[in-house]
Amino acid sequence: MAVDAAIEVENLRKTYRDGLFGKRRIEALRGVSLAIPRGEIFGLLGPNGAGKTTLIKVVLGLVNITAGGARMLGRQVGDRRARRRVGYLPEGHRFPQHHTGNSALVYFGGLSGVSPAEVRRRTPALLEQVGLAEWGQTSVRKYSKGMQQRLGLAQAMLHDPELLILDEPTDGVDPVGRKEMRVLLQNLKARGKTIFINSHLLQEVELVCDRVAILTHGEVRRIGNMDELTRGPQAEFTFTLAADEAAARRALANHDMTSVTPLASGQIAAQMNVTLAVADQAAVDRAVDDVRRAGISIVAMTGRRRTLEDTFLEVVQAEGQPLRAVPLPAARGAGEPIDAEIL
Repeated sequence: MAVDAAIEVENLRKTYRDGLFGKRRIEALRGVSLAIPRGEIFGLLGPNGAGKTTLIKVVLGLVNITAGGARMLGRQVGDRRARRRVGYLPEGHRFPQHHTGNSALVYFGGLSGVSPAEVRRRTPALLEQVGLAEWGQTSVRKYSKGMQQRLGLAQAMLHDPELLILDEPTDGVDPVGRKEMRVLLQNLKARGKTIFINSHLLQEVELVCDRVAILTHGEVRRIGNMDELTRGPQAEFTFTLAADEAAARRALANHDMTSVTPLASGQIAAQMNVTLAVADQAAVDRAVDDVRRAGISIVAMTGRRRTLEDTFLEVVQAEGQPLRAVPLPAARGAGEPIDAEIL
């Protein structure tokens, strides 16, 4: 196990028993090993049923281990001394409706061992950080889902923990709020905090996380930083050419063309968008040379790099899992893409 890891699990296995007399065995985790260094923002991705929630519950000491080992902040999982140094935002949390934002923090601060006087001292700055500075006296029943997520993050930060475990932290938060949360998480990292995020929003994970693990069927299929996870044998490159389709195809006959389409109606005639699958920059250079050798002008060139979403879909589709497209939560901005979620 790593010497200076905030979270470390080694060959972790968890088997549940279900059915009549517990005869049916469900393997939620099948030999998971990973280490999260202190001061890192780490993302956990996976389809529903992959074992993400079980892994979080094991780390927090809420679920017993079947086999293998797990440590948090240098102690065995479940150790109360370690759990006092952790802030946790569960998925789908709800605050008692009789509370205001301020009184909710007093209540949860007490559960974390923080005195009411200390909570009141810390509350203004915390609410400012999460964008609720003007809402402390308001009943939480009037909070939107995104506002409840912001308050949930404030309660997780209330006792100044070393490690934050956040389960779907931006669920229901609008695009502006998600950007503010990313800035906040980066600031926490700069202060030496370790952040463990479980999320379905791949674009958010790609923007904020240092490293990511992709979990399916209780096993880690991929793990690494963004460069490692998005590195692939091919990318796409689109050329806009001042040529008709026949000329464009002749010029690029020796290249892997994935599409050749005319520009939308109303544009200048005889301009084509040609998309190529390219292995590297040398392949792009050869395509440029062939186009110019054919006497065709290049109006524009656009490259598309491989994304974390590409890698994620590659992994889960290899597992034979069905996909459906769902919109991002809450106020999705105009032109903002949708994320894929696994049924």
